[in-house]
Formats: sequence, C-alpha cells, structure tokens
Amino acid sequence: MIPAIDLAGGRSRVVYWPGAAAGIGAPTDRPERIAERFVALGAKIFHLVDADGARAGTPVNLEAVGQIAARVAVPLQVAGGLEAADHVRLAFAAGATRVVLSMSVIDTPDTLRDCLDIAGDWLAVGLDARAERLTAFPWRRATPPTLDGLVDEIAGLGVRRIVVSHGGLAEAASLADRAHTWDMDVLVAGGVRDIDAIGRLRDAGIAGIILGEALLSGAIDFPAALEAAA
Repeated sequence: MIPAIDLAGGRSRVVYWPGAAAGIGAPTDRPERIAERFVALGAKIFHLVDADGARAGTPVNLEAVGQIAARVAVPLQVAGGLEAADHVRLAFAAGATRVVLSMSVIDTPDTLRDCLDIAGDWLAVGLDARAERLTAFPWRRATPPTLDGLVDEIAGLGVRRIVVSHGGLAEAASLADRAHTWDMDVLVAGGVRDIDAIGRLRDAGIAGIILGEALLSGAIDFPAALEAAA
C-alpha cells in the first residue's frame, strides 16, 4: 500500500483532514505534514505526482519533494514530468528514491536507456491502460501499440517496474502474469474505491497499490488498507 499526493503549486491538490468525520483536528494541504501522518500510520514508501510537471513535460515541484524528503525517512517515488535523463537526475537530487517516467519515453528508446543507466531498478514507466488513450496517444510509430506490446517492449530494454494508471484494474491484473515472466513488478495507481479491490489485486499478483484521493478524503482507511494488502 503506497499513499500518494498530487503536488500542485508546492501543495497537495487534495486537502487532507484526518479528523473530518469526527470534526476534530485541522485540514492541511502541506505535503510534508500529510506524508508524516501516513508514515506514522505505517506507510513504508510514498508516491508523489508532480501534477504541474506532468502538464509542463518537465519537473516543477521538486522543492516540495525536497521538503518531504527532509521530514520522512521512507523512500519517495516521484512521477510527473519525468521525460529525460536530466529530469531523473534532478528528481534524485531533490530527494526522490524512485522515479516513474512518462509514457512518452517509450517512443525514444535511447532516452529510456539513458534514464535506466541512472536509475536502474529504481525506475518505472507509467502506462495508461485505457485502450482509447493508447490509440489516441501521439506515438511516433505508424501503428499504436497494445498494452501487452508496450510491456514486452520496455521489459526488453531492462525496465523492471510499471505503474498502470487511470483505473486500469482489470488490465493491470491481466498484465501481472505477463509481467512476471519478465521478472517485472506491476503497480496500480488509481481506480481502487474499496477494501475488497485491494484484496483482489493482491491475489492477482499486483506488487503495489497507490492510493491518493481515496485515502486523503477518508473513503478508504489506511490501516484497514494495510491489513487488506497483507
């Protein structure tokens, strides 16, 4: 179980108020305070999405990453706007432990190799599991790839971790067996709405489940999620 924060303007895009149901405590959009809270509850790794960076195609919120790294002693996985080797270097310099590259790097194998040279096993590639998104994505190749084809392609280059986003739960589960033949971990980001889904993904061989708004809003209780994933 991996808690996540979307960073926008140096703050959490979603305000976190752990005592909202009881009307106690105070809400916060300070990402370092949110991270501290989840680490205290048992988080072993934290996922940070640079929402501004994803739009810009380059890291934007690395100062916030550094502030979080200074406050929590767990690995930080950073995604959003990481599309070049220099971006990976900047993320690591800011305090990232892992990086998740944008899907666009798949079309530039030399760039992906350069990033792998820097990050090695601490690198993942983000994949949008939606078939319509794969078709509409501005690929440089003549024919849009399939999800299975993308997994085989990046695994052949040495990638050992993928993050399937945008609610692709069924797709992620079906990919697990294929990915395991490459000794590859599959993580799921988004789409989990209840505790039962956590157990199903665990049983399907998913290596990690990234939860953001569902945790920050209180829709899913983090200690309960940890128990379901065990």
